[in-house]
Amino acid sequence: MTMLYGQIRGKDSLRDIETSLRSVSIATGLSENTIRLGKHELQGKQETLSDEEIASRIRRQGGGRKSVVVHDEELLQQIELMVEPTTRGDPMSPLRWTCKSTRKLAQELKARGHEVSHSTVAQLLKDLGYSLQGTYKTKEGDSHPDRNDQFEYINQQVKDFQQIEQPVISVDTKKKELVGDFSNGGREYQLKGKPEKVRTYDFIDKDLGKAIPYGVYDLTNNEGWVSVGTDHDTSQFAVETIRRWWFQMGEKSYPIAKKLLITADGGGSNGSRSRLWKVELKKLADTTGLTISVCHFPPCTSKWNKIEHRMFCHITKNWPGRPLIDHEIIVNLIANTTTEEGLRIHAELDTSQYPTGLKVSKEQMMEIKIEPADFHGNDWNYTIIVAGSSPVHPAYFRSPQKYHFRRCS
Repeated sequence: MTMLYGQIRGKDSLRDIETSLRSVSIATGLSENTIRLGKHELQGKQETLSDEEIASRIRRQGGGRKSVVVHDEELLQQIELMVEPTTRGDPMSPLRWTCKSTRKLAQELKARGHEVSHSTVAQLLKDLGYSLQGTYKTKEGDSHPDRNDQFEYINQQVKDFQQIEQPVISVDTKKKELVGDFSNGGREYQLKGKPEKVRTYDFIDKDLGKAIPYGVYDLTNNEGWVSVGTDHDTSQFAVETIRRWWFQMGEKSYPIAKKLLITADGGGSNGSRSRLWKVELKKLADTTGLTISVCHFPPCTSKWNKIEHRMFCHITKNWPGRPLIDHEIIVNLIANTTTEEGLRIHAELDTSQYPTGLKVSKEQMMEIKIEPADFHGNDWNYTIIVAGSSPVHPAYFRSPQKYHFRRCS
């Protein structure tokens, strides 16, 4: 401490002294309070001690107050026993159902006879290798045995369609949004001290309702269509969005198209088990004259759908911290979403009614010409044939032996 004091004793201004204290603290690892106390101690004796005597007053190695773990050998073990069971889900741990804050841990340790402060607990946890961490999204649920094979199948189908200049689209429903002056995640530049005022509670406005954005993303042209619905997210709404995209955007981009490939999630309004989805696609095929092939992503893999990270994420970035006051604002924000890669989106409000609970009979399903693929044709991969046309030749689908696919039973 005497040597450190020699480095700062010549400083005159308060700012210089504080700066020097901070620098010495960083260099030595000692707290500023410890350095400051030592400085005051030496200042009280500098009138009677020479510089040589001050320089010689160096504390012997091992001097000073001992660490708390030296006096309490069981302390570290007790901390680990209290923290580990909570992370491993032991219901017998006393802190299993409480917040593992350092103050809670210090309180529990004191109850067990260990006198320790919360700041010391924090330092000991750091020494033991613990740190404050959030959750990490990596689990996707139970993985289907054909998960990777289906990804390869979809990828190959997309390449095949693009090679012969046939349209390929990715479809999905974006998160439903409350319409009104509600809080919205993110931040936006505002005048200092004048944030946008929104409602305290997120109770739905019965007059404004919700916005249901259903999107169609063209993988080849990097452009999309979003219909903002106001009623329900049903298969009728989903296919109507695809129909609008085709007649206003797709038909112009693919004037010689005979086929359409749709990649979609396995659930929701475009679910692989939805009969209504297939019935509506049959109507679309008859209306457009397109042979429609569908590839569904395996369960728990919706985040790999191209529309999620090529279009929807950019829409969300375009309205951070901005309340979605009405449907017009939502449509305009979506339509003005762009990227450096050239993404452009057309957005439209769809106020039509789409009732829920519609039943599709077996007779209606029998009227649909569905050609199953050799690989998971009964659930994930199938083609809907236009009425009056001949079935798709089996050679249209990739050989399951070539890609090591297993035939779906």
